[in-house]
Amino acid sequence: MSDSVSVLVTGATGFVGTRLVPALVEQGRTVRAMTRRPGGYTGPGEAVYGDVADVPSLEAAMAGVDVAVYLVHSLDDNDFERKDAEAARSFGRAAREAGVRQIVYLGGLGDEDGELSAHLRSRREVETLLGEAGVPVTVLRAAIVVGAGGISWEITRQLVKHLPAMVVPKWAKTKTQPISIEDVVRYLAGVVDCEAAFGQTFDIGGPEVLSYLEMLQQAAEVMNGRRPFVVTVPVLTPKLSSHWIGFVTDVDATTGKNLIDSMATEVVVTEQRIREIVPGEPVAYQEAVRRAIAESRPA
Repeated sequence: MSDSVSVLVTGATGFVGTRLVPALVEQGRTVRAMTRRPGGYTGPGEAVYGDVADVPSLEAAMAGVDVAVYLVHSLDDNDFERKDAEAARSFGRAAREAGVRQIVYLGGLGDEDGELSAHLRSRREVETLLGEAGVPVTVLRAAIVVGAGGISWEITRQLVKHLPAMVVPKWAKTKTQPISIEDVVRYLAGVVDCEAAFGQTFDIGGPEVLSYLEMLQQAAEVMNGRRPFVVTVPVLTPKLSSHWIGFVTDVDATTGKNLIDSMATEVVVTEQRIREIVPGEPVAYQEAVRRAIAESRPA
């Protein structure tokens, strides 16, 4: 591992990217922050123009780069599976042509043998397509990421804020393993240029396995000092639930629907090998909620 490696971070202005770029700079990395609007970028590192749908822009952005971190998706588009597949193929080819040594990708948890939603199926496909051209890919698979500005957290926060009582679907009892944004960034930064992680896939998660209902209840306890009254009904489908989310929160309707479609699938960590590469104890869920709330307050 060398501190002087050059790292390209795609999605540098997004939920994860805005936190990862400073972490890599702090490590002493030379960082390029890829964005479609470099003129408006105010974070650390060197802002460069790049769009995963514009192959020439990828070639220019990756010139001289050692490691490329892939943090983009098209969940706000109804045709996201096709778009994400095309983007991953293009990105992998551009990385090979540029001589990139490693691609790091944040994917989604989900049992390989289970029936995955379109969202999780797409995440799994992207893992494969990124490496199709031959560049080693390091994949970190996560479930719900808890942090200010994250879509999943915003759904949770706004539901808790607006609803003193909730009608939730039966699948809200599905198990998941939320992880704090701080731990996601710690793991991503930790595998960059780590040869032991080249070509490897790791599950990452917090210390607790919770249902979506338990997550809502615990978040409400932290935010309001009490748990909401909850009624569970068997007939609230993901499609109906996405309309419900649209009424109660300001989260983009298409993105919300694509995420909610995944909530009937159990997404938990099945192995802990990441701790051999990046040691340290992950943050507990309620502490992650407290940090997310504290970070949201100034805004």
